[in-house]
Amino acid sequence: MDSVKKILGIVWLILAAVVAYYGLSVFGIPKIMSDKQEDNVFGWIILVILVPIIVGGLAVFGWYSFKGEYSDDKI
Repeated sequence: MDSVKKILGIVWLILAAVVAYYGLSVFGIPKIMSDKQEDNVFGWIILVILVPIIVGGLAVFGWYSFKGEYSDDKI
């Protein structure tokens, strides 16, 4: 079971990188460069609030899972 947790840790780290890429290149920066005010505000919310929270959570969880912090041998 610990090997599955380590593999899933790698998956979470890759998912964090993918979310960071799409959050910046698809949702954040193009919305900020828009002329509409509602797109501009939405882009800043995505870029400043949501992307760091989501990517940080996925990366920390993946890193701890990959390093074995969630193993059954830890007491």
